[in-house]
Formats: sequence, C-alpha cells, structure tokens
Amino acid sequence: MDFLKTLMISSAGLKVQNGRMRIIAENLANSDSVAAGPGQDPYRRKIPTVTSSFDKELGAEVVRLGKVARDESDFESRYEPGNPAADGSGMVKYPNVQPLVEMVDMQSAQRTYEANLNVVSTTRSMLQRTVDILKG
Repeated sequence: MDFLKTLMISSAGLKVQNGRMRIIAENLANSDSVAAGPGQDPYRRKIPTVTSSFDKELGAEVVRLGKVARDESDFESRYEPGNPAADGSGMVKYPNVQPLVEMVDMQSAQRTYEANLNVVSTTRSMLQRTVDILKG
C-alpha cells in the first residue's frame, strides 16, 4: 500500500469538502438578504461542483472543487410594501436559498470531510506502526 498516495488523495477530498462547506455557509448567511433597491436581484444561491481528474504525479484520480455554478431557479417573492427593496406592486424578491436544503448539503459535506479525516488518521497510524516495526 502506498501511504503517501493515500494521504494525497484524502487531502484532495478534505480540500473539496472544505470548499463545499464554505460555499454552503455563504448561501445560509445570505438566505434572508434582499436586493439593494427596487428592481434589483437579491443574492443568488451558489452551487459547488466537484471534478475528478487524473494526477500523473500520484498515478490516481483525485477530486477538485470545480467552478461555482449559480442556481438559476426563481427568487421567492413576498408582499412587503414598506420594504425599501419593494417594487411598484409592493413585492420584494428574496434569495432562492432554501435553508433546509443547505443544511442537508452541509451535513453531507461534513460527513464526507470526517470520512477523509479518518483515512488520514488511520494512514498515519499505519505509518507509525511500520516505523516502529522497522526500529524493532
């Protein structure tokens, strides 16, 4: 088993999941924001993408955070005539972020991050045992 290869692949997975969690956190932070003024669009949900490519140096497929896509679904509209961001008919556009969906995505990213972290920890333990055997 190639310990360094295992560590590098898990490291790439950790970076991807960290990026996913950062984007999801940004979506959640902006879930109740409105546009700066009437007729403008509010925050648009971002979708993290993951790509896979062959790393010649490692000789293995690794994952990377891809381009961040924008969710083109419709904004939510609410009747709030007193809001400064309301249009002529009193409607205010809110972001197309659904907190429940974001929390499920965050939980998935967190669990995948933890799984990669466990691989790193186990590999480190195996490396230490190998060194101990070689010393003995």
